[in-house]
Amino acid sequence: MKKYRKRKILIAIIALLIIFRLFLPVIVKNYLNNVLAELPGYTGAVENVDIALIRGAYVIKGMHLSVMDAGTEIPFINLPETDISVEWKSLFKGSIVSEIIMNDPEIIYIMEDQEDTEGAVQEDWTKALTDIVPLDINHFEIHSGKISLVMLSADPNIDLTMEKVELTADNLSNVIAARGTLPSTFEINANTFGEGTLSMNGNLNLLKEVPDMDISFKLENSKVTALNDLTRHYGKLDFASGMFNIYGEMAIADSYLKGYVKPFIKNSELIDSEDGFLETVWEGFIGFFKFILKNQKTDSVAMKVQFEGDLSNVETGVWSTVGSIIKNAWIKAFVNNVDNSIEFQDAFQDRKDARKTEKPN
Repeated sequence: MKKYRKRKILIAIIALLIIFRLFLPVIVKNYLNNVLAELPGYTGAVENVDIALIRGAYVIKGMHLSVMDAGTEIPFINLPETDISVEWKSLFKGSIVSEIIMNDPEIIYIMEDQEDTEGAVQEDWTKALTDIVPLDINHFEIHSGKISLVMLSADPNIDLTMEKVELTADNLSNVIAARGTLPSTFEINANTFGEGTLSMNGNLNLLKEVPDMDISFKLENSKVTALNDLTRHYGKLDFASGMFNIYGEMAIADSYLKGYVKPFIKNSELIDSEDGFLETVWEGFIGFFKFILKNQKTDSVAMKVQFEGDLSNVETGVWSTVGSIIKNAWIKAFVNNVDNSIEFQDAFQDRKDARKTEKPN
């Protein structure tokens, strides 16, 4: 009789586990949708979830996030497939952390949607990513990604897109104890508008509320004609030919940001307009770049945009503040290459100097 009772209990437990396994994807899907629903300023949903218990993973399919009350129905973020799993190699180092692999993700930044909600309460959308992952993220990959900057109110529409984005980031949770203050590394490569290429790399410390970082990047060999919709909208300027490069560095130390961006146009020719060539150059470059530096030997126009600011007391989110600082910092022109002049220590020292001057006498 006891054997029969034990067998019934065992069968019941197995049956419950099977039922739980069958309903687990639905349970996880509902949890994820609740997380997205509670994210201020955004709406989002998940279409499906697959569970892989053996490797300690689940795969989110069809996750999208849109700006609430936006003028368009285009999702801000579209993630067709996101694989979240335990990073097994870190278990041997005594850490239980996760790794994320995203396939074919898309970020479409509609400028009008963002401007329409400037006064609304919005939270950093990356919070949703961390909330749907039960463990700290240590390794992150993106494959065949797409990032677009779009302005629909321009005629024609402005669409600057980077495709085939490949990203790898390691040691984000500092599993491997590294010397120095920036233990994590990342690298990004992509194809950009105008058939150019983007490369970006750097070191990070994401364990701080405002991450410390030291980043450099290059966008090279892009056809400047790909910018015509943008330059025509802002500066009434049309390029017939030429190449467009961007070089830059950025560092954040103890919430203080410092960096520069250098757009560089080489061997360019402008399309003459009814107003005449010289007037087009004057109106276009003064309107769009604010400053002219013409190198007659290389037929190039370049400028250097420097930016810096304190991020310790921002109210609108770190990344939106960084974007605002860069957006409003078009100051002066210079030459074409990475200077290797921005270091983590620069931001750290300038942060100390800036805060000393803020102290009352």
